Amino acid sequence: MGAYILRRVLLMVPTLLGILLLNFLIVQAAPGGPIEQLMSRLDGLSAGASTRLNSGGGDGVSSGGGGASTYRGASGVDPALIAELEQQFGFDKPAWQRFSDMVVDYAQFDFGDSFFRDKPVIDLMLERLPVSISLGLWTTLLVYLISIPLGIRKALVHGSRFDVWTSGVVIVGYAIPGFLFAILLIVVFAGGSYLDWFPLRGLTSPDFDELSTGGKILDYFHHIALPVAASAIGSFATLTMLTKNSFLDEIHKQYVLTARAKGASENRILYGHVFRNAMLIIIAGLPAALVGIFFTGSLLIEVIFSLDGLGLLGFEAVLQRDYPLIFGTLFLYTLIGLVLKLVSDLMYVWIDPRIDFASREA
Repeated sequence: MGAYILRRVLLMVPTLLGILLLNFLIVQAAPGGPIEQLMSRLDGLSAGASTRLNSGGGDGVSSGGGGASTYRGASGVDPALIAELEQQFGFDKPAWQRFSDMVVDYAQFDFGDSFFRDKPVIDLMLERLPVSISLGLWTTLLVYLISIPLGIRKALVHGSRFDVWTSGVVIVGYAIPGFLFAILLIVVFAGGSYLDWFPLRGLTSPDFDELSTGGKILDYFHHIALPVAASAIGSFATLTMLTKNSFLDEIHKQYVLTARAKGASENRILYGHVFRNAMLIIIAGLPAALVGIFFTGSLLIEVIFSLDGLGLLGFEAVLQRDYPLIFGTLFLYTLIGLVLKLVSDLMYVWIDPRIDFASREA
């Protein structure tokens, strides 16, 4: 097993390099780099000043020509400043050298500084990490606490009225996108059109530091309730039906019939024999579920509820073409995903020692 783990760890290196290289090439080909973003801001400031002068009766100073222009054009920026910015951002080097420098730095977990936030990338990610952890952990806990008991119950009463109507509810919930459900929750419960029971923005109130310990706990859960509900809605169906089908498959196996013939109680059969075998695929899939909930599923929820988490940070980095922040978060997400995938395989072996990935690969 040690050789298998070592082989998987070594395979992470080319996987990381391949993903970084592919995204680096895509980003290089995309229009509107960081210098263009900065020049657009300067153009906007210049246009705003010109408008104010014209409205105040001044002569007015045009910030550009009559036609379209690139970032070197209408704003009248000195080309020497452009060259200085290119050197500051590292664009005076060829693309292959920028990529090789990035790989060397990332191997030392040095992600550099953000172009537009004047902070190290690692500090920005650490600042936003608690928000994403809060949202991801409570979402995962809620989903598993409801879906697993519900799936077991549905398997035990398969084909009953309870099984049919809960399946309908679960499928409807799965069909509703998380972001759409988030908007519905805001409209209904956050002062949109009906009730004003929950806050709309942030993870805590402005006076959070002044509250008592109990008040802080209540305030925190008051703010996290709607985002967690919106994040969890799409995960219920998959886990519930997976649990049900897994238990149904185990319940009809020969060892269950043998245990019943020997006079074992239903609880003993269910929780002493069936549960461990049926939960194998569910528990072992937890790391992969965490990746989806923590990173891929939280973006729109964080944007809608104005939560400063990693999803919103990455989204803003893409809009601003903040390359160090884009590649830093991409590297972190990919590394965590690969590690959790390895943990998932090890959990399979831990739950069921009969599984041996090393011998299968051999």
